[in-house]
Amino acid sequence: MDILFLLIPFSVLLALLILVALGWAVWRGQFESLEPEGERILHSD
Repeated sequence: MDILFLLIPFSVLLALLILVALGWAVWRGQFESLEPEGERILHSD
């Protein structure tokens, strides 16, 4: 039962870190243009 006092805050912290990383990626424009990246591998140099 004592382990819950350790695991619950760690899981909340991990969830917050994941949300911050996702927000940072969206804010920096990582998901703006996904279609050209999918087509890039089809074109040979």
